[in-house]
Amino acid sequence: MLLVVLFSVFLIDGFCCSNMARSLATVANGGRFVQSGDRADANKQHEMDKTMQDFEIEIKTADGVMDVFVCHPDQNGPHPAVILYMDAPGMREELRDMARRIGTVGYTVLLPNMYYRTGREGHYGYDLSRIREDDGERARMFEVMNTLTNARVVDDTKGLLDFIDDCAAAAPGPVGCVGYCMSGQFVMSVGAAYPDRFDAIASYHGVKIITDQPDSPHLVANRIKGEVYLGFASDDPHVPEEELAAMPGAMQAAGIKHAIEIYPDTEHGFVFPQRPVYKKAAAERHWETMLALFDRRLRK
Repeated sequence: MLLVVLFSVFLIDGFCCSNMARSLATVANGGRFVQSGDRADANKQHEMDKTMQDFEIEIKTADGVMDVFVCHPDQNGPHPAVILYMDAPGMREELRDMARRIGTVGYTVLLPNMYYRTGREGHYGYDLSRIREDDGERARMFEVMNTLTNARVVDDTKGLLDFIDDCAAAAPGPVGCVGYCMSGQFVMSVGAAYPDRFDAIASYHGVKIITDQPDSPHLVANRIKGEVYLGFASDDPHVPEEELAAMPGAMQAAGIKHAIEIYPDTEHGFVFPQRPVYKKAAAERHWETMLALFDRRLRK
């Protein structure tokens, strides 16, 4: 079981940090402290629709055509919309399964191919099956990843929101988003760029939320009107210690409703079931926190 430790004074919309931050986890959840065992499996938060619709669409952007995976329950619609922003390896069935898991509890989920400027799934210029063992393949993956910028993702998101507005399966009202790894910076950026649209913003082992660059997401976080959840691994070389230490102050300075949680004994990518670093208890906690956030903010 994932152990969640409460220490010092905990703020509803904030995070208490000490020098032991990487070995302790805290979470604010609407003013209530929640341990992993308080709920059953995250999928049981809502009655599950057993039949899902999934399909691909294409959205024209200023830079080309973005292919997008869409899924939603077959019944009881329309459903609140959620955008899932991918991690660095790119589009794959693992991500589509994650989108479906969100969809099964009553959401219309969009999973865009954020690398569409480079190519379609499987045509990014690197071998996805070898990125963990081959330095060259991994370097090529990072080259593709670095073609993305906050501004590009913000522009692409406009097309996704336009589709949501016209989609009969998507309920009118607030939209949620979740980003993994490289997309931590992107969900914060789109939340700030479209503050009247995104009311639930979640990031897991997200990177570059605080940087020394002029487009650093923390600089515009004060524009966010929704609620933010940031979940980090306790051992993550992609999130420097100084960035993690600065996170509570940056979010508090922005004046936004937020929670920050550090998952003990985890590494970068712990939510993904096909990775060697996968930790089931922590991964289930991630589903719990994400779906609870969406439930609070998108089902008003």
